[in-house]
Amino acid sequence: MYNGKKIHLIGIGGVSMSGIAEMLLSMGAIVSGSDIKKSKITDHLESLGIQIYEGHHPELIKDVDIVIYTAAIKEDDPERKEAELNHKECYERAVFLGNLTLLYHNCLCISGTHGKSTTTGMVSTIFLEAGLDPTIQIGAILPSINSTSRIGSKDYLIMESCEYVDSFLHFHPTAEIITNIDNDHLDYFKNLDNIKKSFHKYTNLLPENGYLIINRDDKNSLNVEDGTKAKVITYGINNEADYMAKNITVDELGHYHFDVFQKQEFVTSIDLNINGEHNIYNALASIALCRNYINDINIIKEGLRKYHGVERRFEYLGKYHNALIYDDYAHHPTEIKTTLEAVKKVKHNDDWVVFQAHTYSRTKEHLDAFAEVLSKFNHIIIAPIYPARETNTFNISEDMLVEKIKNFNNQVIYLDSFAKIVEYLKKNVKENDLIISVGAGPVNQVTYALTKEA
Repeated sequence: MYNGKKIHLIGIGGVSMSGIAEMLLSMGAIVSGSDIKKSKITDHLESLGIQIYEGHHPELIKDVDIVIYTAAIKEDDPERKEAELNHKECYERAVFLGNLTLLYHNCLCISGTHGKSTTTGMVSTIFLEAGLDPTIQIGAILPSINSTSRIGSKDYLIMESCEYVDSFLHFHPTAEIITNIDNDHLDYFKNLDNIKKSFHKYTNLLPENGYLIINRDDKNSLNVEDGTKAKVITYGINNEADYMAKNITVDELGHYHFDVFQKQEFVTSIDLNINGEHNIYNALASIALCRNYINDINIIKEGLRKYHGVERRFEYLGKYHNALIYDDYAHHPTEIKTTLEAVKKVKHNDDWVVFQAHTYSRTKEHLDAFAEVLSKFNHIIIAPIYPARETNTFNISEDMLVEKIKNFNNQVIYLDSFAKIVEYLKKNVKENDLIISVGAGPVNQVTYALTKEA
């Protein structure tokens, strides 16, 4: 279909775009791409033979057949303008990825406001353990494949499916997991009701022989299955569900162990090697999906045992003078709450959180909730807000968050550079403390810098 086609990706360094690039390369396409700056992801793509250009290069467009761009690429982008001027075949990322999903016999989509990457990683690890040779698209680096993507057979595509700008409505799923639904991406959705409507449309994409896996303990997911033709399978801990976790225990490393019951009958015991009670839900969702494709429960159990997380999801980085160092991608108050719970389960003295808010709009929308949850750490360091796709038209600042936190906890400070944060931590952190960087931006530069000086 794309063999011999010259395809150029604008914003190729994005997680999903890089995965598309690898998929196209495996199909025989001649792939090139551009991005504002090079990265570990673009370095990997170059190692595969893909030509990567830094910055804007509209002169490249005249020689290509198809142009793909991300939602962040505006109409005035020089390469996109050149593509339209030359009447090139152009696709927004989600639309093109939706076309690719049609090429796979089974398209297993993992979605939800929180937990998508972890659950996609779990399902992928189980399928790999089963020898099913899946193609994988995930929103974080999965250590077992050392990438955000894997090219496998056309039998199974396992993909993280994001709701932002209704991207997942372009896909063609044969199975879906919805981990939960929460108030996020309000710059696009405006309110929770619109988010729910989007997820409802998403569930109605499933065919009659498909599977919908939903969290029965998540109140915002109630009735999301209305109208779907697919088989609905539920999971939970507190409310009656098809798959339930019981006899839950946690060890001194913060790893959870539990028994799985299906319709009140014992199935197996699960030992997780990752932190956080929320990962019990992610594991249950993975089990509920994988049992439709893998008969041997022991393969599923072993896959979950071997799963050690994806990058930036409560990732242990090492130590700095015997202080534990972690990094987490959490950028929503609900996610930070689960990160906080995981931190408190790890044996340590004081904890230090370095928080970088992600986008001005999200900071303004959740300012009070951010302040409340962050205040529960012993020490809080606020880093400069990461703007991502935005400019600050929201009348929001880091100092506003600091003042809100001070209503609950005076141990908070704003420092305007990562270098200053590193030096501050060096002077103040004690032995057996715990440091964690939190946020979807590059705040982990702080914790990586500390591990290099351990």
